[in-house]
Amino acid sequence: MKWLREKKRVRKTADQANLALDRLSEATRQAWPDRLKTTYEALAARATGPTTAHRQQRSPLPASNPEAMLIAKQVKESDDEAYRVRMDAEETFDKAEKQLSASLAREGCRKATHSWDLHERAIRKAEAVIPQK
Repeated sequence: MKWLREKKRVRKTADQANLALDRLSEATRQAWPDRLKTTYEALAARATGPTTAHRQQRSPLPASNPEAMLIAKQVKESDDEAYRVRMDAEETFDKAEKQLSASLAREGCRKATHSWDLHERAIRKAEAVIPQK
């Protein structure tokens, strides 16, 4: 019964944490040099297309700067891992709600906390490539 009383507060808090991390991540990427932003955006665009052939046609990867490609891939992989864990936490919360399960809700909280840690690590990687003024 406690889960029924607390679930809205838990989900709201998780949503706020996700939003804050998403905003920080976006702000960090906006501070990148243009060549790195372009490379990261091309990687992201390739990952969202319906088919591999279509993705490659739609957004060719800039090959002119191998260093930017390496950095963008590393950050993108970190972002993707954090996102996968976040979606797993969301699914666990949904199951907990359907089954009225406090133990599943606790598991969802553990997964959400882990996704935030991964998201923070990805943000730190992204911050490390911002040129120092």
